[in-house]
Amino acid sequence: MLAKLPKNHDPNLLVGIETGDDAGIYRLSDEIAIVTTADFITPPVNDPYLFGQIGAANAISDVYAMGGRPLTCLNLVAFPSKKLAPEVLHQIVAGALNKINEAGAVLAGGHSIEDDEPKFGLAVTGVVHPQKYWTNSGAKAGDVLILTKPIGSGVIFNANLKKWVSTSAMDECLATITTLNKTAAEIMQGFKVHAATDVTGFGLAGHAFEMAAGSDVRLEISMDEIPIMQEALAMYKKGMNTGMNASNRRLVAENLRFENKLPAWHQEIVYDPQTSGGLLVSVPASGSENMLEALINAGVDQARIIGHVTERQDEICLVFR
Repeated sequence: MLAKLPKNHDPNLLVGIETGDDAGIYRLSDEIAIVTTADFITPPVNDPYLFGQIGAANAISDVYAMGGRPLTCLNLVAFPSKKLAPEVLHQIVAGALNKINEAGAVLAGGHSIEDDEPKFGLAVTGVVHPQKYWTNSGAKAGDVLILTKPIGSGVIFNANLKKWVSTSAMDECLATITTLNKTAAEIMQGFKVHAATDVTGFGLAGHAFEMAAGSDVRLEISMDEIPIMQEALAMYKKGMNTGMNASNRRLVAENLRFENKLPAWHQEIVYDPQTSGGLLVSVPASGSENMLEALINAGVDQARIIGHVTERQDEICLVFR
């Protein structure tokens, strides 16, 4: 739909809608560009404080995915005030503020509406140098792919509704998605990054596809190297799924190939929609091991090298081995 709209020809709009990037970037001067984004979600958990933390971490992540530093946040709130007590909304915003403060940003206000179901997120503004920002479309053949968080939160949340998930697996999932991508982004800024995105609703396959298509390359990913949350594969094997897997699969179907004979339930993990997922980056092979070591030493201990980038020779731009 956005492709049908008139093009914006302002030369200061450095990143717009063309490649479906994580945020927009607008140059203010030779030294400063603003990073602007908005994201909100429905509750993946019943705890309102946790919901606020997750919603905030998820929204702020888009600024980190562009190589930026978040500065100001505005609450985006839909809330059923006739069904839920004001204290619930207070706890949601308190949880968000916890993550906003951790990011070094400030809460500057927001907007709320009445709705049948609670929804929460943030509009976030950050800054980046106009010559040092990242996009999802700069991957180069010969690069190595690094993913900083395990995947599987979508199926874990759905399975938890049926009480199929252990306490330890759920705790691990929540710890992962409430962790900001701040440390990972700051470490990566000390290295050369050709392309970056955060893995969220489209799943690993969808966001990797956007990077490959936007860069006109092929991403080759090893299934054995992808970090996966505890019990996520077991939930798919047991028959659990998410409402987004099918659409995420259709998004990439004509451009993706599995080169090993995995059962269908195992393949589903690459379509699993993430909330507040990790950063997927394409970096020169020469510095990839040093970057990975720096990430792990800084506490980003689930980071993994999951594949590499090659020349694209046909319509297949994403291969899982």
